Amino acid sequence: MESGVAVEAGSRVAMAAAVASMAGLLNELAAIVSPPADPRGPGRLCDADPLQELSETCLDGLAVLARIEAMTAAAKVRLVRAYSDAADALEGPPATAHEASAREMSLVAEVACVLTIGECAASALLGEAHALTTSLPATLDALESGAVGWQHARIVVDETTGLNPAAVSALERHFFDPEAPARGGEPGDLIPARFRRKVRAWRERHHPESMELRRAKSTADRRMEYAPDRDGMAWLSLYLPGDTACAIWNRTTALARGVQDPGEPRNLAQLRADIAAGMLLGSASENPGDVPAPKADVLVTVPVFSLLGLTDEPAEIDGLGPVPPSVARRLIADGSSSFYRVLVDPRDGAPLEIGRTSYRLPEALKRWLRMRDGGCTFPGCSNQFLDNEVDHLTAWQQGGSTGISNLGQACPKHHRLKHRSTWTPTQATKNEPPGWISPTGRHYPAEHPDREPPLLPPECLPVPVSPLEQAILTRLAA
Repeated sequence: MESGVAVEAGSRVAMAAAVASMAGLLNELAAIVSPPADPRGPGRLCDADPLQELSETCLDGLAVLARIEAMTAAAKVRLVRAYSDAADALEGPPATAHEASAREMSLVAEVACVLTIGECAASALLGEAHALTTSLPATLDALESGAVGWQHARIVVDETTGLNPAAVSALERHFFDPEAPARGGEPGDLIPARFRRKVRAWRERHHPESMELRRAKSTADRRMEYAPDRDGMAWLSLYLPGDTACAIWNRTTALARGVQDPGEPRNLAQLRADIAAGMLLGSASENPGDVPAPKADVLVTVPVFSLLGLTDEPAEIDGLGPVPPSVARRLIADGSSSFYRVLVDPRDGAPLEIGRTSYRLPEALKRWLRMRDGGCTFPGCSNQFLDNEVDHLTAWQQGGSTGISNLGQACPKHHRLKHRSTWTPTQATKNEPPGWISPTGRHYPAEHPDREPPLLPPECLPVPVSPLEQAILTRLAA
């Protein structure tokens, strides 16, 4: 208990000092941007080159603001670490590894929700805060003083990951000790990209392990990543051993150059992308660069009149986002059983009907949930439907029904979190997914669907009704 009190007191002192420093800089910034006084009278601006003075004021203000941003980042680091320590002290040592894992998941989720960031970003912030407050004191001091920016501090954390304590101290000393030989300038004077190159070069030269061993370990982290983008596009990237990635790049380049001729409208970059896509999708075409239609289990949401070709409203592919209506028509026309058509009501954009080959109720409910929730319903989770699990919000054993208002999608991670902690989903409705309540009692509402009524073609607009006709219709309806 005494150690907890000491940690609490030390954290408060450090945070108070950071806030006081920021307050001083804010006063300095206010003084810089205040209009200069004219000696000839109060409130009048000086006549001597006011634009030049404004230019200097803006640059001075930006320099002070950069220091404030660095101090704010340092204060965030202190707060995150203090919250983590306080949560650990309140709950005591975990009894099992299972409980420790659940606590860590809950901690990350709470920080993510408070800051409105993703859980990967929150987990990274917690790790960065731990590293800066334990093994990188000089880097944190430089951040708190505004000598370096947040990106510089993150680079040091990133490039020291995996190093033993002696190597971490040696790297930090080289870049942040004023007495260190051959430092090559102050870290804060370099843009982050150049600073990273210098730090990485020093790390590679002085790493206690051979590169052969490090490469063998890093190979286990190879993966593919996918990120939807605007205009119906998306990014697909591979993290591979360098020689493998280089060989793939060289082969696609060679194939692309072989296809180029005066009659080929695509440039080299477009050909590389088409050839890689064709190879990944198993194109059997003899012409390199022909991309076959994708086959995947996805929902295609299409406004009714757009499907009929009467309007040009975008459709939406689950896990990607808006796409041109021509893409949706092509996918549906291909007749692939792995695509499920979702028509939306022309009055308000609400789901109208799900096309399906099976009438079994469980499958229909699963598809409706995919359409309503769009993915895992936990705040900030971007996990798509492929591995999500249908979950009873109120457990079946506790009287919960299997209706749409008592069901929600949860990825395996957040499904476990619900059962291992006191994170609790709120009630759902037919068209709105559930929100969540955290262990600290904070409520995080659901991300509601952003629907719009589809456009009506001119020939489908209702004919105006005269007052007499309206009166007759009202009387008949009564």
